[in-house]
Amino acid sequence: MFHIALHEPQIAPNTGNIIRLAANNGCRLHLIEPLGFDLEEKKLRRAGLDYQDLANMTIHANYEAFLTAMAGKRILACTTKGSRPHDQLTYEQGDVLLFGAETKGLPMEIIESVPQDCRLRIPMQPNSRSLNLSNAVAIISYEAWRQHGFAGGS
Repeated sequence: MFHIALHEPQIAPNTGNIIRLAANNGCRLHLIEPLGFDLEEKKLRRAGLDYQDLANMTIHANYEAFLTAMAGKRILACTTKGSRPHDQLTYEQGDVLLFGAETKGLPMEIIESVPQDCRLRIPMQPNSRSLNLSNAVAIISYEAWRQHGFAGGS
């Protein structure tokens, strides 16, 4: 199983989509506070449909609490500032795919705390800024799962 971590997500429908994604690909979802929305928000429930109760989800009070919970796991910073394409890494069970907020991405101090070879990016056209967060999470998490033969899927 892989872990998807959202650092201070801001947009409820994106997080709802990711809740649904995690329920379908077997990843454990981690939300790192502060969040830009209430977990009971109607838009979050609509996007996540009835999957919220199926997703393995943990909420962490802050980044330090998240790091404590993830001790011993490899953290992969998924960012437009990544040094290697996401498909050029061999994913390991238990890897943590860490994504930043929709409006600002991961803070530079977090990116710099991750080893350079663990900073991943999704290839894009030269003049593009970024992808939608839920799309980026889908692309990278499914590549990791694909490398493991879609274990547990049907």
